[in-house]
Amino acid sequence: MRRTLSIAKWLTGFIILALVAAAGWLWFSPPELIRVGSNYAAKIVCSNVFLAGRDPAEVLDEDVQAPGNPLLRLMRVEVDTAHAIVRTGLFGSMGNGLALYRGATGCAVVPDGDLAAARGIVMDVPAAGGSEELWPLGDRVELPGDPAIAEILDDPGMTGPGMRAIVVVRNGRIMGERLGPGVQSPDQPLLGWSMTKTVNAAIVGTLAGAGRLSVDEGHLLPQWAGDGRNEITLSHLLGMESGLAFNENYGNVSDVTRMLFLEPDMAGFAANQPLLHRPGTHFAYSSGASVIVSRIWQNVFEDPEDALFWPRQALFEPLGMHTAIYETDARGTFVGSSYVYASARDWARFGQLLLQDGVWNGRRILPEGWAEWMRRPTEASGGEYGRGIWLHGPRVGFSRNPDPDAGFDLPDDAYWLIGHDGQTVTIIPSRQLVVVRMGLTPNKLAYKPQALVEAVVRALDAQGSVAGE
Repeated sequence: MRRTLSIAKWLTGFIILALVAAAGWLWFSPPELIRVGSNYAAKIVCSNVFLAGRDPAEVLDEDVQAPGNPLLRLMRVEVDTAHAIVRTGLFGSMGNGLALYRGATGCAVVPDGDLAAARGIVMDVPAAGGSEELWPLGDRVELPGDPAIAEILDDPGMTGPGMRAIVVVRNGRIMGERLGPGVQSPDQPLLGWSMTKTVNAAIVGTLAGAGRLSVDEGHLLPQWAGDGRNEITLSHLLGMESGLAFNENYGNVSDVTRMLFLEPDMAGFAANQPLLHRPGTHFAYSSGASVIVSRIWQNVFEDPEDALFWPRQALFEPLGMHTAIYETDARGTFVGSSYVYASARDWARFGQLLLQDGVWNGRRILPEGWAEWMRRPTEASGGEYGRGIWLHGPRVGFSRNPDPDAGFDLPDDAYWLIGHDGQTVTIIPSRQLVVVRMGLTPNKLAYKPQALVEAVVRALDAQGSVAGE
């Protein structure tokens, strides 16, 4: 009996020691997956609290859980508003998630813990603009009360699960709008995820139009000198045909999750990837390529602060996108793959700019033909992708159909901005139509906004609406 008790005590002590050792290991050297999850949680909470004014507990319960990883349910968050810092971790202590708010450059993950370096140039958020002019030049919206459009926007099957905002624009006027649960105002900034890639392509256009860079020149980065990467051009990067290795799988620790949540210098990480294919010959969707684009156009400026002001000066302010915030990484590079926050109305303004061939209120913002070039499909993509533009709607669920628009009657000239978790802007020049749909709608829910766009087009066509009416 005594021997049995002795063995039991020994086993209990061993188990306790093993648990302590495991906890210590997780504390001092957490696995990369836990670090990714912790920094992801910190970043999402930080941006939604400081940019959108949301409650951190709500963000943790809703937005952070969207990927569905069970580890994310164990995350705990601490928001230090006085120092603009968010800390997260598994059970509140494991993973060392850290994000910092810096004003007009938004929030950045700080995976190396160097808050001083991440703080960089802190820019004040501009005062809210706007006027009483009719949208899009001002903030006044007069809905026409179209019953057919209202019926579509009131149908949950059309707007989809997790819908946060929808704006329908015809002939430059908002004709339908809805806000989902949790969105308190039409001015609330919403994350565009990969629709940021399209914004980044437009910013390149503003600099190309100013004669400050060329999309066809190579020799873009010093670390590419002397190897095949020197042949990569901005056109290749924007068209996702650079040939650089980059794993875009979000399900685990991959190149994209490592870049976004474990690397303080995202552009440096992406640019150091090896060349797998000759530039221009192979299409591979890459968030890394888009961050490299940001670093290249920012390098045009001698003063880094001038580069940080450029998106607002050249694009957001001329369009009246007063809610738009373009976030940088911890070393000051705009995260050109993922991190523009803007209200649905401001996303609609951006879509309207592309519809109008880059002209806004009589002023040319993008070079003539630039918007057409952005949506011109590349050969390497098989006709699916231009430069920051998709020529079809999103692929969702587990369908193997090569045509994601199969079964929908959409105009041939429709093109799309597409972002993670159900963000889309659809532009149809033949109908003078822009449809914005924002949400928290993971791919697994298999929602297809093509149905919404199809229904809107049918309703307008039934009314005899035509371009220029």
